[in-house]
Amino acid sequence: MNHRDPVTDFYKKQLPEAEVKNNILTAPCPFCEQNGKEEKSTLIVSLNPESFFHGYFRCHNRCAPGGFPLHFGRQLNIDLKQVPGFDPDRDYAVSKVEYPMKNLNQEILGFTGKLTEELTTRFAQSGISGEVLQEMQIGYNGRYLVYPYFQTDGNCYSARCVHPERPEDTFWYGNEDFFTERFRIFNVEELTRCENGSLLIVEGEENLLPLKQLGLPVIAMPTAADFVHLSSEKLTWIRTIFLCVNNSPESTTAARELAARLGYKIRLIQWDDKTAKHYNLTRLAIENGNDFQKKAFSLIKNAKSFSPFGSPEREYLHFQNQFVLESGESYMTMRSGFKKLDQSLGGIHGINIMGGLPKAGKSSFFIQIASEMAQRKIPVIYYDFENGRQKIYQRILCRLSRLTNDQIKDGELTQEEQTRLQTARTKLQHMLPWFRVVTDRKLTPKLMRSHIDFLRHETNSEYTVVVIDSLHKLPFKDFSERRTGIDAWLRQIETIRDELSVAFLVISELTRGEDGRYDSQPQLGAFKGSGDIEYSADNAMVLLPQWDPFGDDPVEKRHNDLWLVASREHSPGKIGAYRIDYPFWGFDEMLS
Repeated sequence: MNHRDPVTDFYKKQLPEAEVKNNILTAPCPFCEQNGKEEKSTLIVSLNPESFFHGYFRCHNRCAPGGFPLHFGRQLNIDLKQVPGFDPDRDYAVSKVEYPMKNLNQEILGFTGKLTEELTTRFAQSGISGEVLQEMQIGYNGRYLVYPYFQTDGNCYSARCVHPERPEDTFWYGNEDFFTERFRIFNVEELTRCENGSLLIVEGEENLLPLKQLGLPVIAMPTAADFVHLSSEKLTWIRTIFLCVNNSPESTTAARELAARLGYKIRLIQWDDKTAKHYNLTRLAIENGNDFQKKAFSLIKNAKSFSPFGSPEREYLHFQNQFVLESGESYMTMRSGFKKLDQSLGGIHGINIMGGLPKAGKSSFFIQIASEMAQRKIPVIYYDFENGRQKIYQRILCRLSRLTNDQIKDGELTQEEQTRLQTARTKLQHMLPWFRVVTDRKLTPKLMRSHIDFLRHETNSEYTVVVIDSLHKLPFKDFSERRTGIDAWLRQIETIRDELSVAFLVISELTRGEDGRYDSQPQLGAFKGSGDIEYSADNAMVLLPQWDPFGDDPVEKRHNDLWLVASREHSPGKIGAYRIDYPFWGFDEMLS
């Protein structure tokens, strides 16, 4: 499909003799004659819609400063309603500056005539032609280079004088009222020329010259420290700003502070890690000669946007790295130890929320999974608000030793039982570096993150499992905020899952019906207290007893069915049946 470009159409209409090739328009310059040039030079316009300099024009003969369409229209007195990007409601800040009658214009012309052959040769080493020096009206007073600071009215009232051999030796010349920070923008008229377009900002007047030689729109601040005084209002109508400073910590900090203030429109030009300290554009131009243009445009192309989003390159790299991780051994070892459960969920990943009736064994079920994973050196943090740290360790010890809590406490054990107990204690002790129980009822998402970061660093692990027992007892400000508090926690859990590659096992309560009973049918609506569970959970499960707690069913027939009632990636349905391993606080998965 052929998409019309209003900028291209505008220039073709205004320049009927124009030719377009490879997104570059060339035409006889309409400004040469009005600026006293005997012969017309060539006007060059960039028409690449994907370029930040789309619509930027300049005369090959430098008869007039270049700019973007609105500047073109003003220069030729075109009705601005015909110019792409014109906004009749745009409120241009009216300058409140009262410019004096006296200016330095004639003195500046006198200084330009004093540039020595030695100085012009010096500038030529960085590729700066006499035409650029003349365009910027760079002069010399016999000891110092003179950089004129023309203002928006087209006149110069102050200049900065810089020693050619000692850049730190500087002083201001002219009207003292224009020495102040608000007027310290070199080539300030460029701001108007670049309306709706792009602009480069550099540190130091000398660094501006190589870019001006390339025909790029650019302003300079005397030093990076002056960035703090650059008003955002002056840059309101600039669409994109490229910021390039000398390679020093101080300059980089100043650039980032300006970028933070101006936001999305800033793109930071960054030096390579191997670049020498205090390196700058002038040195780049001197060292690269004819290759400077290629180097400079490469820096501009690779400039980093000061964006709230990660760069596309970083996003793709993160995707690739995550894909490799999820194909690796660590990801595949994230298993619960229950074959059917792992088949149904693809292992323990994401946010897994399980609801169940009171005393159905929810805590014991997750304690068993958590301790099994910790024994395989998968770091687990168990946030417990139900049982207490001591009970959790006791239940693990009972299950590992196949001894009841009473047997362990009484100590009247056979030799074989004592051996089992000692083996279990050793397993528990060796497991604890990977299994941390937290009972702090002042838990916050920030504290949870610090726990995860510590354990990952301590165990050198790529993944972490977090168990929350239970969702409805997580701390929030007051009881009346329970519903909103749970939903807020779920949002935080989602973020931690995504940012830190954490798998969650979360216990939830179920809702009672009007008759005070629990629904015997596994469904997503049975979860208590939060409608957000269905949106947050990667897998939502319900554990339902298939035995009567008040009946006399034999122990071997007491089992629970586990149902997957909702999942992002897996089919809902019955996961399996789990026989209660009484009295050892565990479960056996029934394979038949």
